[in-house]
Amino acid sequence: MSTNKILLKFAKKGINLSPEAYDKVVNAENPLNFASTLIVKLKSDKFTSKDLVSVSGETIDEILGNKTAPQSDNQDTLIKDKEPETKKKVDKTPQISENEKKKSQNTSKVEPTKKPTSIENLKKDSDKPEAYVNEAIKEASETIRDTKIKFKRNEQKTNVEYDFEIIQDTSKKSYTSGELENLIAYFKSRYEKLANILSKRPDLKNYTKIADIDESQDSLSMILMVKEIRSSKNGHKLIEFEDDTGSMTVLFSNKNDELFNEAEKLVRDEVVGVIANKSDDPHFAFGQQIIKPGVLRIPEKKMDFGIVFLSDVHIGSLTFLEDAFQRFIDWINCEYGDEDQRRVAEDVKYLIIGGDIVDGIGVYPNQDKELAIKDITEQYNEAARFLGNIRSDIKIIIAPGNHDASRVAEPQPAVPEEYAKALYELDNVEFISNPGVVSLDGINVLIYHGRSFDDLVMAVKDFEYEKSDVIMEELLQKRHLAPIYGERTPLASELEDYLVIDEVPDVFHTGHIHINSYRKYKGIHLINSGTFQTQTEFQKIYNINPTPAEVPILHKGKYKHYKFL
Repeated sequence: MSTNKILLKFAKKGINLSPEAYDKVVNAENPLNFASTLIVKLKSDKFTSKDLVSVSGETIDEILGNKTAPQSDNQDTLIKDKEPETKKKVDKTPQISENEKKKSQNTSKVEPTKKPTSIENLKKDSDKPEAYVNEAIKEASETIRDTKIKFKRNEQKTNVEYDFEIIQDTSKKSYTSGELENLIAYFKSRYEKLANILSKRPDLKNYTKIADIDESQDSLSMILMVKEIRSSKNGHKLIEFEDDTGSMTVLFSNKNDELFNEAEKLVRDEVVGVIANKSDDPHFAFGQQIIKPGVLRIPEKKMDFGIVFLSDVHIGSLTFLEDAFQRFIDWINCEYGDEDQRRVAEDVKYLIIGGDIVDGIGVYPNQDKELAIKDITEQYNEAARFLGNIRSDIKIIIAPGNHDASRVAEPQPAVPEEYAKALYELDNVEFISNPGVVSLDGINVLIYHGRSFDDLVMAVKDFEYEKSDVIMEELLQKRHLAPIYGERTPLASELEDYLVIDEVPDVFHTGHIHINSYRKYKGIHLINSGTFQTQTEFQKIYNINPTPAEVPILHKGKYKHYKFL
């Protein structure tokens, strides 16, 4: 890379180098890697400005720990090398103003809307959060470094045969008119789907509707929807439930730790089984057991290929990590990494992008100041330029996120061709809704962008962004992707609730929160694919530390984790 290109690289990111700083960059052992490392540090550290960042030689020494070059090539860096920081529980989601909420209804909005909530109800903010060390990611992590960037469009047609099927896609199934009758049908659909799952449980096989409870019954077996959650003056949990025949309040005592902890995880509008003892009041009972729809352990399927998972690439943003993304593309084209890493790349057959491939336009106030590309079609054109360089024998599946040019409310239809025509022209690209389910050579993958994480982190005190795999496990237990209606995650009142998890997948893939996570739960791979964007201003305010340019791969049934930064 010429010295002029290095200067242009910094200029595009709003960074001005002093002569001394410029010398340190061009005289580094690997100027390109050094420039990329420096830009990431400047954009994610305390040296951030909304306008121009001026950098001296002393600044470079300070932010890189008095080093004048990045880590050497081929040096592996494991997540376990990162020392965790002390953390208290923080509220990572802000209040949304009425103007912002109105704006979100007409644009592709990044931060979900929510009913007005008092400051007292928010979780307390504090110091930087402690790093969540995910053992599965730690063991699977490898860092890929290289000095060469290759970029050439792959126009060669492929004769590879794919056993590919779209199992669920709601793109052309939106029938809602927004009227009250639609909302009633929506919740009826949710209740009936989940009641059908729950009624297969032995304890709920002969469940009773609230209106059918008679005086002779002491023990009640019911399938109910959560209507309201509150606490008694003695700290017990009081849950008001309902079905289509009536409502009932159930008390869960804090003297039963296991049951009380389960009650603490209940959220509004989810459907569960309840075993309770009846009281003298026909509308009050004492809870004995909570039964979630849950999932059974699934058998492991044979897999002789690889699937790569991406999300939240945010092409068009000033903080998009272009060099790292180019490095990833060269790896998937078998042109990067060591021999073992390239062998993994050779086996990749599918690439899933689970939303926010571009940064969008008008997603949040003053977003234009943080955009390198300020036209939505041009953002998708740039995405096509990148993806068009991926070898043509890899099938790419793209679902929308809240930054994409799809409707805000979930389920989101696939990104429309009118905005992403250049991507539609790529022969190996498939578009799907959010959520969506695909079968990849017999491996069923549930793709959900993950916007409901914002609601669940606020609703359940033990949930936090850094542990999205824990939240994903809970969503499988609830068998619903976004159970809370009317808060930050806008949900369309379709005639059918498409966010119920009807069939148990082999892989559950999410994004949205920009933090990688992985766990295997009852044979299901839970994968959050992180981001290719540095820390945003929003994330700085709420102490959310992203894990940029870290890519999860499911290779022949085994989880791997490559880092391209």
